Amino acid sequence: MFKIPKKTVPRLIRGLKILGALIATLQAITVSVIVAIDQLRKLRQTGKPDGYPRISAPPMRVDRSRLNIYMDGETLYRDMLAAIEGAKERVFFETFIWKSDEIGQEFKDALIRAAERGAEVYIIWDRFGNLVVDPRFFRFPRLKNLHVLRYSLKHTARDHRKILVVDSRIGFVGGYNIGSYYVDNQWRDTHLRIKGSNVWELESAFLDFWNYAQKWHLRLKKVRDPRGRSWNSKIQGCVNDPKRLLFPVRGMYVNALDKAQESAYITSAYFVPDRVIQRSLIDAARRGVDVKVLVPAKSNHIIADWISRSYLTDLLDNQVELWLYDNVMIHAKTAVIDGTWCTIGTANIDRLSMTGNHEINMSITSRQLSAHMENIFFTDLLNARQITRHEWNQRPMVFRVAEKLLRPFAFLV
Repeated sequence: MFKIPKKTVPRLIRGLKILGALIATLQAITVSVIVAIDQLRKLRQTGKPDGYPRISAPPMRVDRSRLNIYMDGETLYRDMLAAIEGAKERVFFETFIWKSDEIGQEFKDALIRAAERGAEVYIIWDRFGNLVVDPRFFRFPRLKNLHVLRYSLKHTARDHRKILVVDSRIGFVGGYNIGSYYVDNQWRDTHLRIKGSNVWELESAFLDFWNYAQKWHLRLKKVRDPRGRSWNSKIQGCVNDPKRLLFPVRGMYVNALDKAQESAYITSAYFVPDRVIQRSLIDAARRGVDVKVLVPAKSNHIIADWISRSYLTDLLDNQVELWLYDNVMIHAKTAVIDGTWCTIGTANIDRLSMTGNHEINMSITSRQLSAHMENIFFTDLLNARQITRHEWNQRPMVFRVAEKLLRPFAFLV
């Protein structure tokens, strides 16, 4: 057995420390250069995008509910505010980012008015997601039936969910945060509205989280779940719960991909798949499934884009089609499999969403809704371009080095 001489050990340790420091320095330089170039690009940018292709469809009946899909923030916010204005009993509102701009103020005022009318209003907002928002915006009047919970990263993880439930009869969930920025033509997202008894999936998810998190707030109390829980195979809420180490959204994706026979169309704002999801994508493509993944050409988090690039080579080598959405940030978190099953929610296919954040995705089995989701996906492809393996091979060597240097940071995305 080979043994390292004792005199050599300190030298090896020093060498490893020097190597580690060198790699860390190169990583820091790479991040700084990429961020600087991105900021310069934004400064040189003139004008705003003209918009993006979109389609609409009337509400579709699935089981005991009517479901509606939103592709733009303006229509979504109008309907969310109308629901809050019509609240008579209870409002559950939860968001990751809540801007203190015109739209943000509209939501704040609507929630306060609902409480003033006598509705019980419960609000959850994530502190980490709003670090750059003026804290004075989150000051609310002291009303007996207005309950506000600020969720902190120190409890377990980020609360990345976006939920609105009104009077147990109408609910919203999806990728849209709250702010004027998201109604602009430079933002493309997907949100779902549910009307009917299946709203309890969202209501139950909100109450479970509230009753867990309220213990850190002395003034807040638990809220009784007004509905009995029942099993429904067509519309289900998959809730990632880091405090209990439960991550069903990840399992949902793996299970759907492993069962896919014909097609798998995925849209993800930030795409950093772990080994299991990557293997499921590749296995599906190898057995003849038409696998297409749509991601932003340039997202609002440039480092996430570069980390994502390091995962593309294996997928391209194994017949997975990769598409880049141009000019506009696509923030949707959706998938549709075999024209039968689809998901819409808050979780990206990245490490934080799959195994870190509090997230919720709806799992829906419906040929009618899935057909509409396929139409949305192919409408998005009209504003996207496919990456070919040949094009990918032509990228500069400095890009490849940067990708490898940044790959270890995948767990942060």
